[in-house]
Order: sequence, then C-alpha cells, then structure tokens
Amino acid sequence: MPTASLTLDDVLRNEADMGFRRRVQTVFELLDAQPGDRVLDCGCGHGFYLRALAELRRPWVAGVEYRQFWLDQAWRELAGTGAQLVRGDICRLSFADQSFDKLILSEVLEHVPDDRAALQEAYRVLRPGGVVAITVPHANYPFLWDPVNKVLERFFGTHLPREPLWLGGIWADHFRLYTTEVLVERVEQAGFRAVELRRLTHHCFPFAHHLYYGLGKYLLLSGLLPRSLCTAADRFRYRENTGSPLNPINLGVRFLRAIDALNDQGDDYASYLNIGLKAVRP
Repeated sequence: MPTASLTLDDVLRNEADMGFRRRVQTVFELLDAQPGDRVLDCGCGHGFYLRALAELRRPWVAGVEYRQFWLDQAWRELAGTGAQLVRGDICRLSFADQSFDKLILSEVLEHVPDDRAALQEAYRVLRPGGVVAITVPHANYPFLWDPVNKVLERFFGTHLPREPLWLGGIWADHFRLYTTEVLVERVEQAGFRAVELRRLTHHCFPFAHHLYYGLGKYLLLSGLLPRSLCTAADRFRYRENTGSPLNPINLGVRFLRAIDALNDQGDDYASYLNIGLKAVRP
C-alpha cells in the first residue's frame, strides 16, 4: 500500500546508477501524476516507475513490456497495487483511443526500429491535454560515461554492436541516440507540443555504463554477493536497506551521489547523458 511518509529520495535510496536516478526524478517532475490519473508506462521494463508512482502518487497505473521475463518481475514487484501489465509492442498498443491522462516513454524510443510509430501510438492513447514524459540518450554523451564508444565514434565512425548487451555500452540494444533537435522534431511530427526540454547528467564516474550494466548487473544476478550487499544494490529493495555506513554498497552510492551533485551546479556543457522532454497533446 502507498505510504504517505515515503519520499522519492527514499525510493531511490539504493540507486547506484546516478543517470537513472536523475531520470526518475525528472520524469516525476515532468509528469506530475496525481491521485486518480490514468498513467501508462510504455516500455515499463521491471516496473520501477510504476512501483514508485504507486508508492508515492497513487494514480491508476498500467505498463506495456515486450520482454516476458522482465514483465514477470514487474508482476512480482507490483503485486497488490492494482496495476495492469500487458505484454505487447508499444508501436501497436492494445488500449483504446484517449485512454490515459499521462504517459511515460523513458529510455524506450531508442530501442524501437520505428520511433515515429511509437510516438503516434502514444498520441493516440493520450487524451487531449494529456502529458507525456520522455527521456532518451543524448547523442553527445559524456566521454567518461562510455570512453570505448566515444573513441570509436570520434576516430573510426563506428561503435560497439547492439548485442551482447553487456558489451554494447551506451549502444546496447539501441538503434539510435538523439540530439535535442531531432527529438523535438519527432515529437512534434507526431502531433504533440513540446513544452519543456532538459539535459541531464554531465558529470559521471569513468566507464560508468560498463560498471553498472556489465560488471554490476552480473554480480547482482549471479548470486555471488552476500545478501546484505544484494539488498543494498537492488533498486526495488529500498525498504529493506538500513543505510548502514558499514555496507560498502551504501558507501559507494554516497560517493557516486557526491559526483552527481556536481550536475546541480550548472547546465552549460556540450555533452549530457540524457535528454528529458515534456510534451502535451493539444
């Protein structure tokens, strides 16, 4: 059940990926979901956004995901919330026209072959006046986030392959990265009106992408770590983490947050990890 005293910072207590943490904060701000809103997460993955919304804002939530094993975890994490979860393609949604007040498209458009079709479907199921919160990877991402791909792009005009996922870095399972101009153009071509644009995360830890989604994810899923470390590293287990400074995962998260705090000091950089966009259906 939702807990009134729980904050978004509490829900993000275990989050080591500072890029993800900042995206969640941004989506919450841009979406501004309220009790009674009907919210759809297109490409809901393991269901973290839906879980956080159910905990903190109490809208009616639904999610679409095409990977069955991710959807299975989402069902477990969202048990008892009343969420509706559907396995499907966001380019061919099974919902009726104008079914939702708010939509989330966070780190999704870059994964689909036809991002225009995905945006058209989002437009179709959103009511007039409804809001969509979008995040996508920035084409000019920070060198430190993924030095391997940055060097390959700059000097050889190529990048690591989309698969296997642990190798691809920022290009893992991605068909494209975005500039702000291209994202706004695609969104407005679908009929939306772009109303707020943000650039997210310049300062970061070296080789962050490979450490988070290569080594870190492998260790978390491997069963090799003690339970206390797994609990502190699992973004869904925020209620179970005591925050003990004796836990090295908690110490690591504090160190990474100190680096991320530099991103609050200004926004005049050429490179950013993500673009956040709020758009409205007229």
